[in-house]
Amino acid sequence: MTITATEFKSNLGKYLALAETEEIFISKNGKVTVKLVSSNQDKVAIMKSLFGCIPADITLEESKEERLSKI
Repeated sequence: MTITATEFKSNLGKYLALAETEEIFISKNGKVTVKLVSSNQDKVAIMKSLFGCIPADITLEESKEERLSKI
């Protein structure tokens, strides 16, 4: 969603709530200058990208040992 800086200032609470679920682009003088996103969106994206990286048949200890052996 793209809104103007004036609209954002007038309805700050509304757009802060919306930013929890979608990206808000704020424009000034016709150019997008700010992207407002939830800090949790990045964490969710990271977790989704890591899903399936560790095989199901490996234990946490085995995973730690493997990681430390590569140092």
